[in-house]
Amino acid sequence: IKGCPTYEQVRQPSMDDFDVTKYQGRWYEQGFHDWTQFTEVYDTTLDIELNADKTRWLDDFALKGPSPTRNPLAWQYSPTTNGAHYFLFGKLGEQKGVLQETGFGVSFPNYIVDVQKDEQGEYTEAIQFQCLERGGVRVFEGINFLTRSPDMSQGRLDAMFARAKAAGMYPYGASPEQIHIVEHQPAGTPPIDNVWQRFYDNIGVNKLLALLESSTHSSFEDSEAAMKNQ
Repeated sequence: IKGCPTYEQVRQPSMDDFDVTKYQGRWYEQGFHDWTQFTEVYDTTLDIELNADKTRWLDDFALKGPSPTRNPLAWQYSPTTNGAHYFLFGKLGEQKGVLQETGFGVSFPNYIVDVQKDEQGEYTEAIQFQCLERGGVRVFEGINFLTRSPDMSQGRLDAMFARAKAAGMYPYGASPEQIHIVEHQPAGTPPIDNVWQRFYDNIGVNKLLALLESSTHSSFEDSEAAMKNQ
């Protein structure tokens, strides 16, 4: 398979009554396929914030790394051991479940392929798929397995793989052999405090990351206010 599929080729029936407002909030990444991403990340989350008219969103993509189990020698010395934030900006179109997202210096389509609901109709799981092609040749694909809880049983993960397979996504990296499973620490786990982390704090790395996070959210809100006043 050289190129990217259309949304209709991968979209699942669970998206028939998709409500993007219910998609807001925190998602925990349980697995991903992305050859550009560091595979030893852990505690990865996506915080989705919509603008007032639901035409744009801000995705606060947070992660830590490297993982203490996958890199036990180096993990506690990294400046991102206690977390880092990256921001993606999405523009929603008329077709529900499809947006054009910009981040990491590139713009790409992001498909919400499947969602699962609880008894109250709230979204509990989701599969996202990004694919980019140039001249009919696929140059990138990204897949996210997302849940609302950091915990996920093997049975639920197997069911998510089955839904990704039903969507025809295995050739694009959604098979168990190609998905990287993301570790999540237990809730309430304190941040790492050692000489290296105190060094990064002393030179202001934590303040810089916090400033970037707060300023990005503020600029997103300010741009929305400016558009309203036009």
